[in-house]
Amino acid sequence: MVHVSPPQDRASHPFEVTNRLVLSIALPMTLAYLTTPLLGIADTAIIGQYGDAALLGGLAAGAIVFDVVFTTFNFLRSGTTGLVAQAYGQGNALEEQAVLWRALAIAFVAGLLMVAISPFIIAGGVYFMDADPAVAAAMSAYVSIRIFAAPISLINYAILGYVLGRGEGALGLVLQIILNGANIALSVFLALSLGWGIEGVAWGTVGGEAAGMLAGVVILAWRFRQGPRVSLRRIFDSSQIVRMVAMNGDIMIRSFSLLAAFALFTRQGAQFGTVILAANAVLMNFFLVAGYFLDGTATAAEQLAGRAVGARYRPAFLRSVRLTVVWGFGLAVAMSLFFLLAGGALIAFITTAQDVRTAASLFLPWAALISISGVLAFQMDGVFIGATWSRDMRNMMLLSFALYLACLFLLTKSFGNHGLWAAFHILLIARGISLLAIVPSRMRRTFAD
Repeated sequence: MVHVSPPQDRASHPFEVTNRLVLSIALPMTLAYLTTPLLGIADTAIIGQYGDAALLGGLAAGAIVFDVVFTTFNFLRSGTTGLVAQAYGQGNALEEQAVLWRALAIAFVAGLLMVAISPFIIAGGVYFMDADPAVAAAMSAYVSIRIFAAPISLINYAILGYVLGRGEGALGLVLQIILNGANIALSVFLALSLGWGIEGVAWGTVGGEAAGMLAGVVILAWRFRQGPRVSLRRIFDSSQIVRMVAMNGDIMIRSFSLLAAFALFTRQGAQFGTVILAANAVLMNFFLVAGYFLDGTATAAEQLAGRAVGARYRPAFLRSVRLTVVWGFGLAVAMSLFFLLAGGALIAFITTAQDVRTAASLFLPWAALISISGVLAFQMDGVFIGATWSRDMRNMMLLSFALYLACLFLLTKSFGNHGLWAAFHILLIARGISLLAIVPSRMRRTFAD
């Protein structure tokens, strides 16, 4: 495996990390991430107006297909953030641009490849979902249109990664509002006003992604218009490309391991019956919502840790870790208290089935406290991505996943669904603690004179 080395500039570029600096990144990006579930709710509400369960099922199934596909390429956002943050810490504007151009090239090629193999993606989705013909037809129609946005969507990942790498959380929020706002407006117009149905929602997504990309390209072109131009030789520097590929591969393995953990959680819950499966699905929404909040402080950790590594300034790195962890835990505790107090009402809002409500209420404490168990994993992921310690992040994820599998087998056998939730808590805690444990040694090597 290729070792991802820190930047070669040995000069130190001191800067101060403050609570205000952390929040200037975390708060706008928390709001930006929260626009994503709102988009899903809007799409569901739009299609819901047709009163056709098959269309709703097709939309949900198609969304899952894209969740899997785009998770594969999420490294284009996080990996770009870490590398740009390090170049920003060095004061190396040319390398910032070079990282962006490398990410854009990967995004464009990968997006075109996805369009080319879209028939296989659709066939795989239909086979995996194993839904009835009407749902499969609706899903195929949705995916076959939305897939045309793949190159644009991945380019937006790269642009957002560049923006966040420079710590411009407010600009990141603006770009996400443009993207998701245009998506919702176009979907309403095409699906409801013109009556295009699920195809209208799909084309609305394509249009929204295009609007977001256009806004990002215009902003960056204006920014770069008078600055120095990065050369093709620098963009295609083989050592930097190898570094990016190695990092991206590690992040991809981490992401797939997390997907596998969620899939196994769902599969094991199904073994306890339909009611438990439904109750777990209701409760997992609490963790997903908390995750959108925790992602904001994790993004701050990515940018500030990466900037400190690029600047070769250890005090800023230490303070970045401490402040983002403190803010992350504070937010996690607040989220847990909220879910403990309001969880019953939220469960009743999500489902009207009394047996599901009863089961979900029984396991509510597990779901309410999971943001506390997971906060360190979120924050350490941000630190390790920013510092480009991706190999260690991958290894600790695989180690934690192995522990999760063992707990899944042992605890569910003895404690049923309580054991399943306990195993998931152990996965998150193990990830956070294992990563935190190796921070001192990695920090010594990274900041060695």
